Amino acid sequence: MSGQKLDQRVRTNQPAIGWHTDEETTTGETVLELDGLTREYGIETAVEEFSLSVDRGELLTLLGPSGCGKTTTLRMIAGLEQPTGGEVRIAGETVADGSSAVPPEERNVGLVFQEFALFPHLTVGENITFGIDDWESEEQQQRLDELLALVDLDEHRDKYPEALSGGQQQRVALARSLAPEPDILLLDEPFSNLDVRLRIDMRQEVRRILKEAGVTAISVTHDQEEALSISDRVAIMNDGHLEQVGKPELVFENPESRFVASFLGRASFLTGRVRGDTVETELEQLETAQLNGPVDAYDGAQIDILVRPDDLEALPANETMADGEIVHRQYNGPNFVYGVELEGETTLRCLHNHVETFEHGQPVSISITADHELAWYPTE
Repeated sequence: MSGQKLDQRVRTNQPAIGWHTDEETTTGETVLELDGLTREYGIETAVEEFSLSVDRGELLTLLGPSGCGKTTTLRMIAGLEQPTGGEVRIAGETVADGSSAVPPEERNVGLVFQEFALFPHLTVGENITFGIDDWESEEQQQRLDELLALVDLDEHRDKYPEALSGGQQQRVALARSLAPEPDILLLDEPFSNLDVRLRIDMRQEVRRILKEAGVTAISVTHDQEEALSISDRVAIMNDGHLEQVGKPELVFENPESRFVASFLGRASFLTGRVRGDTVETELEQLETAQLNGPVDAYDGAQIDILVRPDDLEALPANETMADGEIVHRQYNGPNFVYGVELEGETTLRCLHNHVETFEHGQPVSISITADHELAWYPTE
């Protein structure tokens, strides 16, 4: 199969990454600054020296495995926890540092919980206006009309939460948080309580709502597909530290650390030895120009090259010519992901169209078909 056909196949069957139909709406004005943010619990450090800035109108997602500190970071921004070091600044004002903190209700920050936390005894309209009950009646009604139109729930304003679907409840929770016109909206695992199909649909719906509202939003998730699909930028966290931040496609295609490479996508690492302008790998010889950075300093040394399933193609081969054999396969509907164990016990993953089938134990050769630069790391 040619590289062009492979690329077309992969783009058809892989979920879109960073695919947005709306125009960029960030202003370049910084609305949130985290400067050396730290949170300690006795001898344990949940977040350490975390620094990040977010522009007005930007949707940024904190992404990382469970226990990496992302929710603790969100709670410090909201004012639900106080940092033990560093600062949180919102619209240029310091709202928290290691010795003092502005109360949550005085920060002009909205929060959307995982559980939606709607009041069951209040109607949709009453839920949405709950946080602006001190506004004039006419202003409340005008704001309610605007938000019901924004979240497409106007015909449901007099219903109670129990009469709504999960997706509708989430939109009510979103509208309620947007009602007071917060400087920042914080979303804590916003899709975790929805079923898989609805979760996928709601991602772009929530992004649309946030962009039309022009609100600055920070989301927290451990779901990489969710983060990559809705965010303007993604901040990868690991063990309380910021590993990398950038546009979804840049972080995915050029992970700066081995952790980020391993965490995003189905990563495999192909070992090779640098020989001048080439790298000799277990599969084939690569030109160093195919890598995403110079390797001159590693001439004669081993490096590990990041290859994802769509970078590789398996082909039937007899045992004497094979690079390895199929040791597992995962059927995803439109495609298979095959695990191929090489003679050196390295296992690589290959993405194939659902009509291209291999059996367990079948010998195969592997071709590197990537049409982009490959990230690499010193061998550990």
